[in-house]
Amino acid sequence: MNEPNIKDSHSSSYSGLLVPYACDDTKSIGRRYEESHPTYRNEYQRDRDRIIHSAAFRRLEYKTQVFVNHEGDLFRTRLTHSLEVAQIARSIARELRLHEDLTEAIALAHDLGHTPFGHAGQTALNNCMKDYGGFEHNIQSLRVVDKLEQKYADFDGLNLTFETREGILKHCSVSNARNLGDVGQRFLDKTLPALEAQLTDYSDEIAYNNHDIDDGIRYGLISIDDLLKIELFRTQYDVVIKKYPGIDDKKLIHEIIRRMINVMVVDLIDTSRINIANASLKSVDDVRHQEQRIMAFSSPMNEKKLELKQFLRKNLYQHYRVHRMTKKAADVIEALFGAFMEDHKILPSEASAHCYILKDKHGDTGIARGISDYIAGMTDRYAIVEYERIFNPRQLSFVNLIP
Repeated sequence: MNEPNIKDSHSSSYSGLLVPYACDDTKSIGRRYEESHPTYRNEYQRDRDRIIHSAAFRRLEYKTQVFVNHEGDLFRTRLTHSLEVAQIARSIARELRLHEDLTEAIALAHDLGHTPFGHAGQTALNNCMKDYGGFEHNIQSLRVVDKLEQKYADFDGLNLTFETREGILKHCSVSNARNLGDVGQRFLDKTLPALEAQLTDYSDEIAYNNHDIDDGIRYGLISIDDLLKIELFRTQYDVVIKKYPGIDDKKLIHEIIRRMINVMVVDLIDTSRINIANASLKSVDDVRHQEQRIMAFSSPMNEKKLELKQFLRKNLYQHYRVHRMTKKAADVIEALFGAFMEDHKILPSEASAHCYILKDKHGDTGIARGISDYIAGMTDRYAIVEYERIFNPRQLSFVNLIP
């Protein structure tokens, strides 16, 4: 690990605006490979920019959030979700005088390792990889930025700062942490990530809970009447109906959801401020060595969030129509993995070369990991097309077999 970065006179930093316990890019733990400092940008801006220009980030446009990508153009994807998380996280970071650029970088990168077909794809790929170390999207996101992006002449990956990489790895088993070096160490030491990482994690939760409501209503799986049983929704419904009697349903839903997001963000900020004051934080190290997270919701808000999560799990995520989609998605992932493991020669050239490099180091486990890298990098529609190329007898023309 490099020594903390010393900024030159051309670098852009706003460290004077930060609270003492915020991450400061001028004191970053560093990058895995030493680089000259950016001109007119701070270190975390460089991280954010590299993430935005990565191939993995572009692919998020065609990876599903809840619904399979081709189900409709208006449903959220991993890309739109990541942008929404970044917006919420930056707002919180600004109010608490934490590092906005670091927060945004973490938010934009947190889903880079997601498989096609959302959580159904992850579950299926983890099942395929059960004899080869398993698959977890947080670790895969780190793998993408550390190894799989191939753009720079001096190193593999994006060579992000420690603080951004730490925020990407939200959770991790102890067994996996032992193999992850610097960013895995906190799971062994039982320490906490910086506040920027903590708030981005909660921003992720705020975004998907509220926006899944919007998508679920749009798809016709849940209704306004169903949601009136949920306190968080019902309270804001009453506010909107009172202020705008006769409002149409489309505007009604938007007005309710934006207010739900607001009350959750305000609660998170207010509760976290109390925790910060009580902890008498003076440095990032103080944050890392707390017994529990400083960023937190109040107990009443936690109860309301739990009620909403349980509702969504039962009425949306476990809805039979969603389950039909996810079952087919899992079948696609498992079939592709099985076919590639059975005959590596049907892999595209670049993916095949990647697998054999890993095989030289790790044997069959390396081959499996290379295949999981290839599948995890697919978009929803590419996975479906690849499945058709391999298993549809009508796709026998040479042109149709070329990826």
